[in-house]
Amino acid sequence: MKTTQADKLKELVDSSNNTKKRTTKFLAITSGKGGVGKSTISANLGYILHSLGFKVGLFDADIGLANLDVLLKVNTKKNILHVLKGEAKFRDIIVEVEKDFYLIPGDSGDEILKYSDEFMFDRFAEDISELDDLDFLIIDTGAGIGKEVQTFLLAADEVIVVTVPEPAAITDAYAMVKVLSEKRDRLFLLMNEVDSQKEANNIYQKIANVAKENIKSNFRLQMIGYLKKDKVIQTASIKRQLFAKEYAFSQPTEQLKIIAKKIVQILERKVLVEEETGLSRFFKKILNRF
Repeated sequence: MKTTQADKLKELVDSSNNTKKRTTKFLAITSGKGGVGKSTISANLGYILHSLGFKVGLFDADIGLANLDVLLKVNTKKNILHVLKGEAKFRDIIVEVEKDFYLIPGDSGDEILKYSDEFMFDRFAEDISELDDLDFLIIDTGAGIGKEVQTFLLAADEVIVVTVPEPAAITDAYAMVKVLSEKRDRLFLLMNEVDSQKEANNIYQKIANVAKENIKSNFRLQMIGYLKKDKVIQTASIKRQLFAKEYAFSQPTEQLKIIAKKIVQILERKVLVEEETGLSRFFKKILNRF
């Protein structure tokens, strides 16, 4: 059987467990405006990475509008805010959607922003290490360029900006790219709800050209892929289903699989050169920025 890039990375990660903990890779999914399919892409991308054999976590970091529990059709009574307040242990809020596929529920209000001091972090740092062996943590951030959103984006290993072929969405996507380029050297663009690959390429090129003229010379904006308009996505959303699971051989699932495999290849190059990381370290970086 042919060995894929995903298989190679999985073998590399598994073989390293004898000498060190697994290195979790943090991937943030964001957008310049709401309503572009960011959360749907986050949930389905997580499922596809999981189906490739990786241990995956989804962190609902859309402060004020956390909704991944709805998309995944799971019930969550407590979330990360309860952990920070000392009302629950981290293990109590983790939802195992499927084996090796987890949800870390976020809070639908902004009270979480009050809990940023060292004492609060130390109170749950030990518990949170239970998921330090994740291969990937996908962070579904809020839309826009607010301080809280930037906090998650700057802590991630890689960032994907999702947009759709609408003037307002494209303008907001570029604004997001411009702000983040001040502190990151690379971002990825995912075109959603396009009519064709040609349309996706044309819009990406327009954004890239403007970025080239106005952003530092060493900054790279790369298109990670695209999803065409498809009724399958809308149907799955109405039924609170993951289209990647329920419609495994559909066009959007195949297109998102291509994106997932690109992500694996990109992050594979970092496995041997970056320091060990885990959820404890990631959340400490987050809380120290608030």
